[in-house]
Amino acid sequence: MMSARKRKETRDAASQECTEPQIDRPLDDEQEEALRPPADLEHRKQELIAKGHKQKFIMQKDIRDALPLDTMDPQDVDDLYTSFLEQGIPVLETAGEIAEEPVDELLKIEDMESAPYGDADAVSDPVRMYLREIGRVPLLAPGDEVELAKTIRQGNLQRRRLERGELAGRRKELAEVRVRRGEEAQRRLIEANLRLVVSVAKRYIGRGMSLLDLIQEGNIGLLRAVEKFDYRKGYKFSTYATWWIRQAISRAIADHSRTIRIPVHMVESINRVSRVSRRLQQELGREPTAEEIALEMDFLTPDERRAIEQAMARNEPMEPSMERRLRKAAAKVRRIQRISLEPMSLESPVGMEDTSYLGDFIEDDSVMGPADAASRQMLKEQMQDILDSLSSRERRVLQLRFGLEDGQSRTLEEVGQKFGVTRERIRQIEAKALRKLRHPTRSRKLKDYLT
Repeated sequence: MMSARKRKETRDAASQECTEPQIDRPLDDEQEEALRPPADLEHRKQELIAKGHKQKFIMQKDIRDALPLDTMDPQDVDDLYTSFLEQGIPVLETAGEIAEEPVDELLKIEDMESAPYGDADAVSDPVRMYLREIGRVPLLAPGDEVELAKTIRQGNLQRRRLERGELAGRRKELAEVRVRRGEEAQRRLIEANLRLVVSVAKRYIGRGMSLLDLIQEGNIGLLRAVEKFDYRKGYKFSTYATWWIRQAISRAIADHSRTIRIPVHMVESINRVSRVSRRLQQELGREPTAEEIALEMDFLTPDERRAIEQAMARNEPMEPSMERRLRKAAAKVRRIQRISLEPMSLESPVGMEDTSYLGDFIEDDSVMGPADAASRQMLKEQMQDILDSLSSRERRVLQLRFGLEDGQSRTLEEVGQKFGVTRERIRQIEAKALRKLRHPTRSRKLKDYLT
């Protein structure tokens, strides 16, 4: 009999064997990202913020390289972008955006009414009236922005004290005056920057929202910027507000321009793939493949891209690891392209008359086409003529055996029971009837239907 000590050693060995990690197959990049602890993700977020403070901006590519945006919760991604904006760190798509036209140039209203908006119908009379109205408000000097921001800050402080019930009597009246002054300062700061919203919004025309809707969403971002602005950090309000306005408009386009909502970071990926695809189409003179688009994106490292391009130029087989990387990058491009597809309504009008709809031109796969229906009817008539040349018993046996009437074939036993004879007798009748049908005088009528 096995001793208690040996039994314990056996159990421990079995337990260790079962719990030993599987090391046969290495984890791929996505599995490693999924298993990465949340603390590591938080550490990388802080590194990105520190990098943004150091260089006064952060590149979109840096965010994608540091964080798995595709696997993160969309709300966490939005919160990350919001944290950049709150700390005054602009998120740039390309390095060229650093040298964009200055914010002061955006604030000029003189050219807004006459500037082309890309679509003649995009600028309606209400928009022109709105432009003339906001153009009457003078711009603020940097010193004025600071004074208004201080007044707003004091007003917010006194409002919180009033809400907590800390003041009474004369001090309460003074606090209410400061609250009103803060609200007036907030109104002045907003009105003086409404033209900035228009300048930013007009860049998003053609994204599925009208110009008035874009301006409205941009104004919401401006309100948020006024709430979050901290004059003590030293940057101009217009510079800070620009990123809040862009973020608000981008979110609105992602939320409202499509039937199915797409996260903001995915909208940016769709835009990048579209830009690269259009450029390659102009250069190649054809539709680019997913692999060609992937090589132009930042889904691969420079070394990987260089190795793949050299192998393709020499017409040599790629290394298995490089081939897997390219296949994975191309699959990511295809996924983004699938997500970018927009649903269409079957009630969408077709043509200028609005009398035809898209659903009228979509084939119903469950209904047989006219040509097939006519051919089937002719076959049925020819088959009936041939069966009429047989005896009634032979015709009935074939109809039951092959389901020529109701589509249900029957066994020899079942047919024999209907006629009151044995299955062998039914087999003989069937064989005799089929020999008659194979005769050229009958079979040639059906040859055209066999091709």
